[in-house]
Amino acid sequence: MRYVRALALALVAVAVLAGCGGNDDPGLQPADSDATPADGPSITVEDAWVRATAGSTDPTMTAAFMVLYNEGSTDIALTGATADVADMTELHEMVKVDGKEMMQQVEEGITITAGRGKELAPGGYHVMMMGLNTDLAPGDEVTFTLTFSDGTEQTVHAPVKEFTEEEGHYHEPGTGEHSHDDEDS
Repeated sequence: MRYVRALALALVAVAVLAGCGGNDDPGLQPADSDATPADGPSITVEDAWVRATAGSTDPTMTAAFMVLYNEGSTDIALTGATADVADMTELHEMVKVDGKEMMQQVEEGITITAGRGKELAPGGYHVMMMGLNTDLAPGDEVTFTLTFSDGTEQTVHAPVKEFTEEEGHYHEPGTGEHSHDDEDS
């Protein structure tokens, strides 16, 4: 698989350099993306999923989780997201405030260090979708677009999964069940 990625990266680099005259950080196309290599960032998205709202206390909001890998040579930040199923989409994280876990918006973006991965997971960073215009049941699929600091975007198709480990966690902040650590994978 690494050979295929290396070959794909080399072909993309040649195409970008020939067409643009010097982009040092050509993009890779994630397996679940609609982006093409020439217009995508060097970020790959893996294991993306969205929490189901069926049976939740507040079915008007949910969160998306994933692992972002930066295969480029410079740091890139995830700066925003949009989703057709939501009126508002923001980047959030769980933090401890006065000994209690709370959710807050991440306005400066989520940095994905060059050559490393960043996990967006329950209890940490996540893409928050609010004002949902539909219920989300396990087995459904949600499409959303991620925006990065280098101006690129990636469309992600993520399955909806049941999430019972922390029932109500994203609707009742302050449960104290998690600590927030900046985890690189």
